[in-house]
Amino acid sequence: MKKKKSVAKKNKQNPKETSVNLFLNLIIFALVAIIIFMSYSLFLKFSDRFGFNGKQGKKQVASEIIQLEVLNGCGVSGVADRFTDFLREHKFDVVNVGNYVSFNVDETLVIDRIGNMANAKKVAEELGVPRTNVIQQLNDNYFLDVSVIIGKDYYKLKPIKGEE
Repeated sequence: MKKKKSVAKKNKQNPKETSVNLFLNLIIFALVAIIIFMSYSLFLKFSDRFGFNGKQGKKQVASEIIQLEVLNGCGVSGVADRFTDFLREHKFDVVNVGNYVSFNVDETLVIDRIGNMANAKKVAEELGVPRTNVIQQLNDNYFLDVSVIIGKDYYKLKPIKGEE
């Protein structure tokens, strides 16, 4: 009879210990869930950066409506307005016209701002800008697709020279 009493006493746990064990199990579960979430987030980030997401093989298509800004980087008065008129006539949505930070830009640049180079290439083709002057500078603070910075070679481009 003594043995039964001691075995029963060993199997019976203190309610305080039970609640502590439950609390620790919940913390372990939460930490495992956080680790899984963080691992998945890292996987997504690196898969985008290194092209594991399958987007590399897909050809980009230019948007139907391309919003862009035209900035004067050559210092010639009125050239940005001439380019703006030309682009609007060709169904581009020019949302900003102004001066670039410098007037020492030698060659006109077309800059992709959202990650769709097809938009920038379409604008460059319309203006007569060589594809070597189409670059990508992604910026989440811009709410437009493309920036055009007019350089000192503006007189060689379609808005000034005329369409061929």
